[in-house]
Amino acid sequence: MIWVGLIVALMRENGSRGRKGTMTAAEFELLDETETEQVIGWRFHELSKAGYDLDAALLLATHAYVDLHVAVDLVRLGCPTETALRILI
Repeated sequence: MIWVGLIVALMRENGSRGRKGTMTAAEFELLDETETEQVIGWRFHELSKAGYDLDAALLLATHAYVDLHVAVDLVRLGCPTETALRILI
């Protein structure tokens, strides 16, 4: 349960900071096919770099509602990737 409290805190913090480059799921839906592929590719790269295995990175990258910054922060703060995946999906 400690990770659930952490994710809530991270989401509040990320929302209050207004991270530059953050895209909502609704904005993601408005992208054309090329832009969508680029965003998913970038998300996949960042998640892989953070330590997620390829399957988990692909799953998270393709779910626009998953906050990329929270996903990366969870792992950076010591949350096992398997646990982070269960929290985020």
